[in-house]
Amino acid sequence: MEVQQFYYDNKIVKKFLYATMVWGIVGMSVGLLLAFMFMFPNLTDGISWLSFGRLRPLHTNAVIFAFVGNAIFAGVYYSTQRLLKARMFSDFLSNFNFWGWQAIIVAAAITLPLGYTTSKEYAELEWPIDIAIAVVWVAFGANLIGTLFKRRQRHLYVAIWFYLATFVTVAVLHIFNSLELPVSALKSYSVYAGVQDALVQWWYGHNAVAFFLTTPFLGLMYYFIPKAANRPIYSYRLSIVHFWSLIFIYIWAGPHHLLYSSLPDWAQNLGVAFSVMLIAPSWGGMINGLLTLRGAWDKVRTDPVLKFMVVAITGYGMATFEGPMLSLKNVNAIAHFSDWIIAHVHVGALAWNGFLTFGMVYWLVPKMTKTQLYSKGLANFHFWIGTLGIVLYALPMYVAGFTQALMWKDFNPDGTLVYGNFLETVNEIMPMYWMRAIGGSLYIVGACIMIYNVVVTIKKGSKVEDELAEAPALTRVSKRRTAGETLHTWLERKPIQLTILATIAILIGGIVQIVPTILVKSNIPTITSVKPYTPLELEGRDLYIREGCVGCHSQMIRPFRSEVERYGEYAKAGEFVYDHPFLWGSKRTGPDLLRVGGKYSDNWHLNHMYDPQSTSSGSIMPAYQWLVRNEHDRSGVQDKMKAMISLGVPYTEDDINNANSSMEAQAKGIEENLYSDPDFAKSYEADKKYANDNGEPFIEMKDREIVALIAYLQRLGTDIKVKETEELLSKNQ
Repeated sequence: MEVQQFYYDNKIVKKFLYATMVWGIVGMSVGLLLAFMFMFPNLTDGISWLSFGRLRPLHTNAVIFAFVGNAIFAGVYYSTQRLLKARMFSDFLSNFNFWGWQAIIVAAAITLPLGYTTSKEYAELEWPIDIAIAVVWVAFGANLIGTLFKRRQRHLYVAIWFYLATFVTVAVLHIFNSLELPVSALKSYSVYAGVQDALVQWWYGHNAVAFFLTTPFLGLMYYFIPKAANRPIYSYRLSIVHFWSLIFIYIWAGPHHLLYSSLPDWAQNLGVAFSVMLIAPSWGGMINGLLTLRGAWDKVRTDPVLKFMVVAITGYGMATFEGPMLSLKNVNAIAHFSDWIIAHVHVGALAWNGFLTFGMVYWLVPKMTKTQLYSKGLANFHFWIGTLGIVLYALPMYVAGFTQALMWKDFNPDGTLVYGNFLETVNEIMPMYWMRAIGGSLYIVGACIMIYNVVVTIKKGSKVEDELAEAPALTRVSKRRTAGETLHTWLERKPIQLTILATIAILIGGIVQIVPTILVKSNIPTITSVKPYTPLELEGRDLYIREGCVGCHSQMIRPFRSEVERYGEYAKAGEFVYDHPFLWGSKRTGPDLLRVGGKYSDNWHLNHMYDPQSTSSGSIMPAYQWLVRNEHDRSGVQDKMKAMISLGVPYTEDDINNANSSMEAQAKGIEENLYSDPDFAKSYEADKKYANDNGEPFIEMKDREIVALIAYLQRLGTDIKVKETEELLSKNQ
């Protein structure tokens, strides 16, 4: 039998590994800054690109795609070569993958703080960057599949199955959720509207967690746990069941993010049913990982790598038990929009993704530098301080979530809300926010200790070089099943068939849920009183998106007595038909805004944005003073309206031709309202002095950004009245 020599590409693994550590500190540090902003809302006062609304998507993107993404690539490139007994298919594609991914991260780090965002959670990046993501991801997939064809190992190990499913599914999710109509170089509108956009987004959003934060890490678990423990995986059969059931079921679960919303009930119920089923394959994978360590628990007690991995798998088990539980409607009614969800997300992120990454780093660096880890003591200290950080982060957020839910739904005997002022809830949970910040600080300290430990290890080790290996050449065998060969064993040596079947498995759920919602008009009943936004309101909506207001405020009143009493009439699907994108939100740090139109004066809104504490004592909302100072660029409104026409919004040619005069008239009306309000002067006069002291030409109030935002806020919820709703319901019954 011919034995061939070749070299594993360790240099690409090194690059991704180093990027993982650097971006991890960056992403976590932004998160810690955001945590402290809850106690010190004006910590970055006056600096627009450091405001909470703009930094929040930077934090999530940096942690998910920079920290975790680079960790995925590092682990996949290392393990794939060894599992297939082959160097990666193309060094060029490997390096294109690395540098392209870093360029995307840098582009995100620049554009998000500048306010260029689609506002769609975990998919905030604008259309040119979306295209770049697709190109780089396809390059990664081509490199992976190309390596499969030059492999020297006949059967594909379970980790490779998960890598293939990850590549295919993330590509499908990203492309369909990112279908958008460009308006300018860094501005676009989602092709979907309202309810349809919400379903597609959370089909993507939930499965970004499933197929970016879970399936590739399960592949890494199946490789690195047996390697670190020096034991075979517990059950081959369980891994088969785990893989196929997980990728088929997971894709259906997205609608559980939209329970009690305006999404049709049948879609919500499908999401609930498959979410509950999801616990079986998820725990099957957890059991398979933990039982691999049977007989190796003495090693677990002394080896920091295995300690990190055990807690990681345990965190995965906790998160995947809690996820199906949160999808139950009675539980979701309590938890949704609260800090309970923040706790749930971070158990998965900090324990499952973070700790598995740390364990992988501690295992890989000594291997690649041909030395021992500099200090096991420091690694163990990192483990314990990191674990304490997770506990101090998650537990207070659970308490905060329970507190919020109970206070939001508490009624007096006479039927009035006990806590009618939303800020009463905020003030009650401030100690929990302090504890979260402390927990996050400990977690980052642990990560910094790891970097020090790794740097010293690298310095005392050998330079990372390509690794010489040898393996027998792969001989040809029959394409058909041989005697005694099971169907799955046959499939494991047929990468194309395996990939096609995995693709079919993940497409079924998406097709069944999304296609009827888009094509069947009865799913979104028409409300004749709902009209398109005026040009000024459309511009104000874009400012709302730019500032990330959706990160703290929902626009979805659920049909609960407590929410209708607090916010107004519950939301109807037909209200959102002109919303590209939807802005329902997923967290209430502040109150819901769906019915805020007409609730406060124009001047209240101006003062609230200029100095939130002046109108709402105890508010933790940061000031947005630049909105009051900045002149509003309205030159692109006609292009925006033309784009909206292409998306089905019924603007007319006259609407477009008269857009500027319409904006001028509406802005003038708001300006007159401000001038006539006796409470107006203070913030405005301070701002006027600011402008003149800098030698700048004075900008009339009607031409400032705040006026457009006020126009949008005052429009919210005013298209639909309770009487019209009753008529609509009786008509549809």
